[in-house]
Amino acid sequence: MSDTSIILMIFGVSAVSLLPRMLPVAILSRWEFPQLLQKWLSFVAPAVLGGLAALSILAPKGFIHFSPSNLYLWACIPTFFVAIKTRSLFYTLLVGIITMALLYNFAGI
Repeated sequence: MSDTSIILMIFGVSAVSLLPRMLPVAILSRWEFPQLLQKWLSFVAPAVLGGLAALSILAPKGFIHFSPSNLYLWACIPTFFVAIKTRSLFYTLLVGIITMALLYNFAGI
């Protein structure tokens, strides 16, 4: 491939990636949505994140895996309690990462 085609490909991929993200923001930012719709939309991102997290914890290998050998399930327990207690993303991530590191290294499963 030539340098020109690589540069064009980078610009094309960038445009295809950015346009679907930027156009809705550019178009919809001009209108003020009703309060009820704003409140409803505020729950969409946490719901999606919760669904992705639950899938990663409960089905790490592609199928539901409830057993003592599921390290993600064990790491979820202290991480969940820290998230509820502190309501801090930093401490929640810190506890989750440290718990997973300890389980990987010392659980022996």
